[in-house]
Amino acid sequence: MEKTWNNKAWFMVLPVLLLVAFSAVIPLMTVVNYSVQDTFGNNVFFWNGSDWYTEILGSDRFWLSMVRNLIFSAIILVIEIPLGIFIALNMPKKGWGVPVCLVLMALPLLIPWNVVGTIWQVFGRIDIGLLGYTLSALGIDYNYVNDPTDAWVTVILMDVWHWTSLVVLLCYAGLVSIPDAYYQAAKIDGASRWAIFRYIQLPKMNRVLLIAVLLRFMDSFMIYTEPFVVTGGGPGNSTTFMSIDLVKIAVGQFDLGPAAAMSIIYFLIVLLLSWVFYTVMTTVDAEG
Repeated sequence: MEKTWNNKAWFMVLPVLLLVAFSAVIPLMTVVNYSVQDTFGNNVFFWNGSDWYTEILGSDRFWLSMVRNLIFSAIILVIEIPLGIFIALNMPKKGWGVPVCLVLMALPLLIPWNVVGTIWQVFGRIDIGLLGYTLSALGIDYNYVNDPTDAWVTVILMDVWHWTSLVVLLCYAGLVSIPDAYYQAAKIDGASRWAIFRYIQLPKMNRVLLIAVLLRFMDSFMIYTEPFVVTGGGPGNSTTFMSIDLVKIAVGQFDLGPAAAMSIIYFLIVLLLSWVFYTVMTTVDAEG
């Protein structure tokens, strides 16, 4: 029997394809176009080839900002993933405490990024900020405006406060989906708390942990608004991540060619590292 195709379904998909092309593909092609051309102004462009890419990849400024990004993302993952798992494990599974905890966990995620930066900018000030004033009163020399270490600590604490809730909610969703029969069997066998976590809870959270790691890595590697509002990339260039450096090149210096080339390189790095994370974690999950 010959199989028939209903092509009318394409009319429903077409608006989505057009929207994706308009919002993603066309801007990307524009950036690619700028990355291989140069101009002397008056909208007169000429072919520049791969010179902008060579300039960016040969720049110490680019590599230093990328190293800062990698270090920041690694610290964020090391802190937020275990902390999120710990909080999710200790959240109530029944009763009135469940909606209360879920609302409290969701609150930081509802705050816009620029507002989060403003909150921590004020919170860390040594004259009027609760954190800065308290540390100064205790005799601790803290000033995120002048000290690179303090700036890093402030940005990391801010990100942990803002985004750990995402990991908590994902892990909690994985935990509540575990049938009670598993816990009953573990209780009969006399399994310890660690054994329950190791052989029941952690395997059941593998998929949500994969999502959490990917989301937190991509978000932390592309972070811009919060550190820009708090430190402006300073003091010096200590918190100038790739996104901040990219904006400085594109807007501050108005070097559209190098900025476009850096955007493409930035995109490919995020895509490659996310693919590596996904491949490694799915392989480990399959072997487990």
